[in-house]
Amino acid sequence: MPPKDRNHIKTMILHRFFAKMLQASAGCMAFLVVCLFLGKNILGSRTWYGTEGIYPLIHWISDNQGLFVLLSFLTGVLGIGIFYWVRLLNYFQEVLEAMERLNGETGFIQLRPELREVEQYMNEIQMQNRQNEQRAREAEQRKSDLIVYLAHDLKTPLTSVIGYLTLLRDERQISPELQEKYLAVSLKKAERLEELINEFFEITRFNLTHLELEQSVVSLDIMLEQTAYEFQPVFAEKHLTCELKPESGQLKITCDPEKLQRVFDNLLRNAALYSYENSVITIRTRLEGANVCIQVENQGAVIPREKLERIFEQFFRLDSARQSRTGGAGLGLAIAREIVRLHGGSIQAESSQERTVFTVRLPVGV
Repeated sequence: MPPKDRNHIKTMILHRFFAKMLQASAGCMAFLVVCLFLGKNILGSRTWYGTEGIYPLIHWISDNQGLFVLLSFLTGVLGIGIFYWVRLLNYFQEVLEAMERLNGETGFIQLRPELREVEQYMNEIQMQNRQNEQRAREAEQRKSDLIVYLAHDLKTPLTSVIGYLTLLRDERQISPELQEKYLAVSLKKAERLEELINEFFEITRFNLTHLELEQSVVSLDIMLEQTAYEFQPVFAEKHLTCELKPESGQLKITCDPEKLQRVFDNLLRNAALYSYENSVITIRTRLEGANVCIQVENQGAVIPREKLERIFEQFFRLDSARQSRTGGAGLGLAIAREIVRLHGGSIQAESSQERTVFTVRLPVGV
């Protein structure tokens, strides 16, 4: 347990200890006053004679009432102090034993009723420790997955490059046209390798470092127009049309332009990949209170619900994407979700009636 938590628990116990002592001391004082009042009335109700054995004590109390009160109070406080000091030691012993079980205990920690607040705090620490352990295991699993997917996804294009270059080296009778074809294929496969390596570096950077946003005020519509324009060659391969439909006029937002453009880049790339040929990709923007809503809609096959729920997971790819020559490593949408979360926004996907819509909501922040 970190020293900060130990000190907090110690402080909680001491606060409870001194509060109980003060309450008991106040109760002792009140009880003493009542006893003195009743005793004075009872002792004054009759005449005491020197021949009675109790007379010297009564006479001394009568002559030294202040001293008697003080001694009685100190005796009571001392007794209470010894009693609660023993209880304090028992408290600490019980808490120390619970601390030893904190990491290995599977159930909830239970302490005596007086330590309910400490018990609750220690159970919160235990739950947080379990969550941290779970996150650590998941992070380790992601690293393992990263290695597995890296080996799998790099193998296919690398094998193709080696195969075509081997043919060019060994086959002396290859025509110039065929040589040109093999070189073009090798170059395309090498470019694919570069794309995959860049994706893996990107997801590693997002996983292992704390990203800080470099925010500025930008025009959302101009950013979307520029991103859509850069995708024109990709759209042209499938004869796609991209339409930008702002529903609330020109919108300005406070964001990290470079990272947010990566979000729209991934959404448009995904839309182009899964769109029918000769269809339309629509980008809509509108203001919703203090948020701006961006929707990217494409016409294509419906994504099943069970796959739609996992679409933002790292390394998740639809079957058709895995077979596609442009299919990514399943990292683009995971990166997009992380960037949107960093901006304090949300992203979700819906798919029905041969239309898939990705909706991004971001705080305007201007």
